[in-house]
Amino acid sequence: MSQTRMPRASFGLGGHLFGAVALVAAWSVAVAAGAPDAAAADVQSKQWYLQAMQAEEMWKISTGEGIKVAVIDTGVNPSTPSLKGQVLAGFDATEADGDEHDDYDGHGTTMAELIAGTGNGGGLKGLAPGAKIIPMRISDTEFQNAHSVNAYDSEDAIRAAADGDARVISMSFGSEFPTDREREAVEYAQRKGKLFFASVGNSGEKGNAEEYPAAYPDVVGVSAADKNGKVGEFSQSSQITDIAAPGVDVPYWCDESFQKYCDGQGTSQATAIASASAALVWSAHPDWTANQVLNVLFDTAGRDWEKDTVSKYLGHGLIRPSMNILKGKGDPGDPDVSPLTNEKTSGSEGSAAPSASASSQPEGKDTADDAAMAGSSAEKEGGGQLGLILGGVAVLVVLGGGAFALTRKRRSS
Repeated sequence: MSQTRMPRASFGLGGHLFGAVALVAAWSVAVAAGAPDAAAADVQSKQWYLQAMQAEEMWKISTGEGIKVAVIDTGVNPSTPSLKGQVLAGFDATEADGDEHDDYDGHGTTMAELIAGTGNGGGLKGLAPGAKIIPMRISDTEFQNAHSVNAYDSEDAIRAAADGDARVISMSFGSEFPTDREREAVEYAQRKGKLFFASVGNSGEKGNAEEYPAAYPDVVGVSAADKNGKVGEFSQSSQITDIAAPGVDVPYWCDESFQKYCDGQGTSQATAIASASAALVWSAHPDWTANQVLNVLFDTAGRDWEKDTVSKYLGHGLIRPSMNILKGKGDPGDPDVSPLTNEKTSGSEGSAAPSASASSQPEGKDTADDAAMAGSSAEKEGGGQLGLILGGVAVLVVLGGGAFALTRKRRSS
């Protein structure tokens, strides 16, 4: 499998703004511990990114109908008001007590609601409420410590998702330790024509090590940005970052009791919202391959640097499905060619596109500008600005800032 990398964006932080900024909006995702509670009745008012991304307007054209999303996570509770009728049978890879519909943490149910929640009962509204969820349960570190589990649950879940009806795979889990078995499972999913999104991780301030599966070439790594356009310090920055999505100040279920929502942040939520964005575009263009959907998402991403270069913070930029759904923008390109490697993919049922982690720059190398950006604490604190346009709304993106949020992790096997 090709590890060829595209050139990273070579720009400083003194970017210009496009015209007058009448409304500042931006976005990002993950889950923070100890956040204030958000009453269910008010939780939808906290989903600021839906307005910023023009969700209501997009839903008049596409809701994600006909698209199934495999959520590889802690399980999905199909009985929350927002998920009733939205969750299908899936697969429990943990081999522990319960099944894929028993969410031992609440994390997976949050991801499912962010993707396909109806909003009924005052719950979270999904960005693609017409999509359906296929839950794939795996274990995080805490669950592993308390139960006897399948050591290869992640790998088995990815393969099960690849063999199923889901077109999109969403995985808000990560580990610093890759395995051959997991890599082979990811490659298998690519050959089956799946579009695979994963969180880049929330250890930007604590090591910033690349995490898997986001770091595999065939996985789209998602970073997190907030409503003011700031890329959170917690959001890991490296060559595995392919695109950014909303994630800061995004509500989540506080725990497995499903009694209340809390305010959170992290790349977990960003991954779910990116996956939902793909579902919207794919539903509008059901004959496209994964390569074409991803190419349009990259082509229409908000950025003010040269196209086909990739920022270690934002990847191709801020995800903007409205540019395609509402304005018809975005070049789908060759259905059988990866939008990142420019190489023919091997999928026989529609080709899943590799991640921006496959680019022309040698692995583990930063450009001089990226290295300078990473090394300047003043810049990370928001000293510079990068102007972007999000679906017709002026958006200010500041590299840096944000609070730390924990991404669920599983033990390497």
